[in-house]
Amino acid sequence: MWWPERWRAFRNRCLANPAFQARALSLPLIRGIARRRARESFDLCAGFVYSQVLFACVRLGVLEALRREPLTADALASRVGLDTPAALCLLRAGVPLGLFDPSDATGSFGLGAVGASLLGNPSALAMVAHHDLLYADLADPVALLRRSGGPMRLQRFWAYAADAAPAAVSTEQVAAYSRLMSASQPMVHETVLDVVKLGSCRLLLDVGGGEGAFAIAAARRDPRLHCQVFDLPPVAALARQRVMREGLADRIEVHGGDFLADALPAGADLLSFVRVLHDHDDEVVRQLLRAAHDALPPGGRLLVAEPFAGTASAPRVGDAYFGLYLMAMGQGRPRTAADYARLLQEAGFRGVRCIPTSLPLACGVLLANRPPRLIVSSS
Repeated sequence: MWWPERWRAFRNRCLANPAFQARALSLPLIRGIARRRARESFDLCAGFVYSQVLFACVRLGVLEALRREPLTADALASRVGLDTPAALCLLRAGVPLGLFDPSDATGSFGLGAVGASLLGNPSALAMVAHHDLLYADLADPVALLRRSGGPMRLQRFWAYAADAAPAAVSTEQVAAYSRLMSASQPMVHETVLDVVKLGSCRLLLDVGGGEGAFAIAAARRDPRLHCQVFDLPPVAALARQRVMREGLADRIEVHGGDFLADALPAGADLLSFVRVLHDHDDEVVRQLLRAAHDALPPGGRLLVAEPFAGTASAPRVGDAYFGLYLMAMGQGRPRTAADYARLLQEAGFRGVRCIPTSLPLACGVLLANRPPRLIVSSS
């Protein structure tokens, strides 16, 4: 047995031994480690409660109510429709989570560092508000894992995941998730555009581009850039409306279609998948990457932006959060940057580069090239 495995086996035997745990708490040299492990174990048990505290604060508008000034529990209660004991319970629960800071002098509560950061991030607040569907699907996680609980709420929400003919879904069916994507993606788009240089790009094609938010952000960054958005016809209809409202109809063209059945528009020198591929299983991703390869000219670039699994600075996001989220959604899976690199190479792309971003929790970035044509001399 390799020595790291032997060490893990020894460590786990000790940690699983109640007598060792009791002794560890009594030894000054390792007492801190033992207490930290106990706290981590408890946080795993209590994590769902913490998430519900945050969800209640967002749903009730508590963060917004404290935006301008601290409030007492009594004052907050009248604003958010709770009685005073319930408001005080919620405020006290948010203090150790960093949502609120108490004032011993006045008995009031103001925003904490985490609460203020969330209030300044509409993308995060939109996702928190949306999590009621995920929490309902996770009410019986064993049924979810066994796929025995019937259709999941998230699967019904993401209409393209539940419908056998996604191009035929109605505008009403896609409106809710299109609004969520538009609200939750700005942070991702800015993170991507901070590291991807568009100076040499003439035409960007954003595949699965929703209501055009990434294309609009890119066009705002570079006034010389022209863009195309490709998504399901009902989503494309919403994108056209938004592009018109933004005054960018002369620079952003919207195409409706099913990227699993229709050819992608050709001619772009940069093609992007922004938070799209992880929503799909491997065979679908292979099909999408081959279609992207065919749509790009020789020398064209492909951009993939995803919250990668296995990211050292965000280890829980990939497999823990998105693993269960995508299972409830009914398709897709978290992948590491290396997983995507292999899929890109299978599709014919070369020069795959992983580019660090300022916020790996939101997304990482991969760039790849369609190889240029080889010029064979006739001499």
